[in-house]
Order: sequence, then structure tokens, then C-alpha cells
Amino acid sequence: MPARNFFNHKCFDDKLTGIPVYSYFCSLNKKIMKNNMGIADKIVRIIVAIIFAALYFTDTVPGILGIILLVLGVVFVLTSLIGFCPLYLPFGINTGAKKK
Repeated sequence: MPARNFFNHKCFDDKLTGIPVYSYFCSLNKKIMKNNMGIADKIVRIIVAIIFAALYFTDTVPGILGIILLVLGVVFVLTSLIGFCPLYLPFGINTGAKKK
């Protein structure tokens, strides 16, 4: 079963209020934010994010560099959860499975 993109599950109107939920993100996802990350890419990013967090919280890398690594780790986790890396777009990189 393929992994679902975070934004694909609620692109419809909310049944209770009638308000479109995630409508902005859904339109972005359909136009631009195609899943361009494979499973191995996501796993590597999450492992690197854990390493960055460990380096920061153990004061191995203190100060501004530690904060930069921590923010970069958060970005890695978010892009892994979403399955989309915006830096891959200009270079045409797609580490995901090829569609037949």
C-alpha cells in the first residue's frame, strides 16, 4: 500500500461546517507539490534529523550552528512527512517510485 501524502486526505469540504479544509494546500499539492521523495530518502532524512537533534541537545554543537542544525532537522522531518522537497523541483530530482 503506497504511503499517503499528508494533504490528500482532506481536500473536500468539511461536512459539519461546509468550509473547505486545506483548500490552499490541496490546490498547491495538485499543481506543484507532487510526491518527489522515495522511502529511502525519507528514512535518511529522519535519521539525519535525529542526529542533528542529538548533537544539539547534548551540546556537542552549541550556539548558532546548533540552532541551524536543529532547524534543518525540523525541515527534514517535515519534508519527510509531506513527501515533497521543494529543492528537488528546479533540478528535476524525483527519488520516488516511477509511475507506469
